[in-house]
Amino acid sequence: MSKAIQNSKTQVATDKLSLHNYSADTTATKKTFRTAAESGKFLITAEVTPPKGGNPAHMVKMAQTLKGRVHAANITDGSRAVLRMSSLAASAILLQQGIEPICQLACRDRNRIALQADLMGANALGIHNILALTGDPVKAGDHPEAKSVFDLESVRLLQLISKLNQGCDAHDKPLTDEVTDLFAGAAVDPQLKSWSGLQRRFERKIEAGAQFFQSQLITDFERLEKFMEQIAAGTNKPILAGIFLLKSAKNARFINKYVPGVNIPEALIERLSAADEPLLEGMKIAAEQVQIAQQICHGVHMMAVKREDLIPQILDLAGVQALSN
Repeated sequence: MSKAIQNSKTQVATDKLSLHNYSADTTATKKTFRTAAESGKFLITAEVTPPKGGNPAHMVKMAQTLKGRVHAANITDGSRAVLRMSSLAASAILLQQGIEPICQLACRDRNRIALQADLMGANALGIHNILALTGDPVKAGDHPEAKSVFDLESVRLLQLISKLNQGCDAHDKPLTDEVTDLFAGAAVDPQLKSWSGLQRRFERKIEAGAQFFQSQLITDFERLEKFMEQIAAGTNKPILAGIFLLKSAKNARFINKYVPGVNIPEALIERLSAADEPLLEGMKIAAEQVQIAQQICHGVHMMAVKREDLIPQILDLAGVQALSN
């Protein structure tokens, strides 16, 4: 046997060992969120917005403040169709910083080939939590002339994730380089006007493989309780209530005007308007809502746009202790 062939075989063996070690490293990624969800703990996640630009420093700084207070940071994917850094890249950056991400993946900007590619890439990077979304319409965002894709929507994206986890692609052809291990979640809006439509959509997402649900901004907690009792009961899937930090009366009125399906009660707006320190009052309102959610559902998804650093203080006001290791 020639020395060249021997060297080639040695290199192939070395490459196989390196790939095996790489696979072992990524599959050993800590899965705090999944473990907490499956064990029935009260879940806490927080929304983190990727940067608009190439420097993630501010995003990392905000996310660092959440360590030890949330089970995972939820990384948005072009929320409201507004341009931001890739959610996959932002998730990978936070994972390197020791912050477990939930990577949002929207169908608006990708066909099924790109969706599968990103899902396999996420798995390889150790990003296992995925929030499957249809995506906001481009006309609502800052590039209204952009072309939408919508090859799939959230239910079919969940079905696709289930296939990848079983070792098949969208055409039922086998994955030749191992299955994925993705923990898929979905959005739900208990305040939807059509009760039958809400139930039908929720059940379809359960059947498609959703393992947890994150709600939109909740203001009607009686409606949330009704949803938990009449629709979500018995599914054994965690429901996280969306809790939004209202920074001022102006902020609340803006949301009522421009965010579909949200109706912040006038009583809350008046409370913010009368406060000497509206931001502090907004934090108190959010803390009160966390306490209500603790009595109704399985967790909270905290949203404090551009002030993620205030989330630990809100949790303190709500009496929520830091996570135990």
